[in-house]
Amino acid sequence: MPHTEAPPLTPGARTRVSTAISPGEAVLTFGDLTIQSRLFVGTGKYPSYSVMQQCHEASGTELVTVALRRVDLNAEPGAGVLDHIDRTRIHLLPNTAGCYTPEDAVTTARLGRELLGTPLVKLEVIGDPRTLWPDAEGTLEAARVLVAEGFVVLPYCPDDPVVCMRLEEIGCAAVMPLAAPIGSGLGVRDPAVLRMIREAVTVPVVVDAGLGTASDAAIAMELGADAVLVNTAIAGAGDPIKMARAFQLAVEAGQLARESGRMQARLYASASSPESGLIGT
Repeated sequence: MPHTEAPPLTPGARTRVSTAISPGEAVLTFGDLTIQSRLFVGTGKYPSYSVMQQCHEASGTELVTVALRRVDLNAEPGAGVLDHIDRTRIHLLPNTAGCYTPEDAVTTARLGRELLGTPLVKLEVIGDPRTLWPDAEGTLEAARVLVAEGFVVLPYCPDDPVVCMRLEEIGCAAVMPLAAPIGSGLGVRDPAVLRMIREAVTVPVVVDAGLGTASDAAIAMELGADAVLVNTAIAGAGDPIKMARAFQLAVEAGQLARESGRMQARLYASASSPESGLIGT
């Protein structure tokens, strides 16, 4: 299928982060790839490929995840998910969704590199089919293999500071702790832990899974996330295209709020106007 290839990445490259979000400035750099958007978006659960395309446009995303098990090599031209992604401005992040063992995840990642021509991989090793909770031990095992083979690994992982530290030590380009179970829409369940993760690692923190609406993304960014990955909250919204735009604005607002530094919280009121010079005083 004809498409314009995205720029190549340097295998094994770590990610660099800039806090600036001014137009024209790089926000995240993965090897030779630089992107400005801090909102990563999925490609599943949309009512149609047309809606998916419009959501990608409305979100301003430059990086979308693609489940390798959903890529149909035998699909008719124009009928596959890859035909509906603007590869001139959007880069692919293949993921190993549906893998329950490190071996399956590694094999799937290798196939993805061959199929899509990118060392980027969102590593997923699921430990429980009911909760879709990530298997920490299996994720660490698969990450060691993939980093050694030159992949740029972004692992979906539990919201556990120690696991995130170990993934960074292995050489992962980022950590992607869940906010809540995949597709739950519960938002950030443990804000304190997310702040601990931000303090524990120097690689980018991408909050992945469980966000339900735009305000959840703003909260995640204010707590220290460098980016968020959203799929169900957009695809399952009453108006997915408006929700995609809402998430874009929320991510930007959350980032700006964190950089600005919030006011000191107080138990009692504090007048915003001066009390001197009042009439009768």
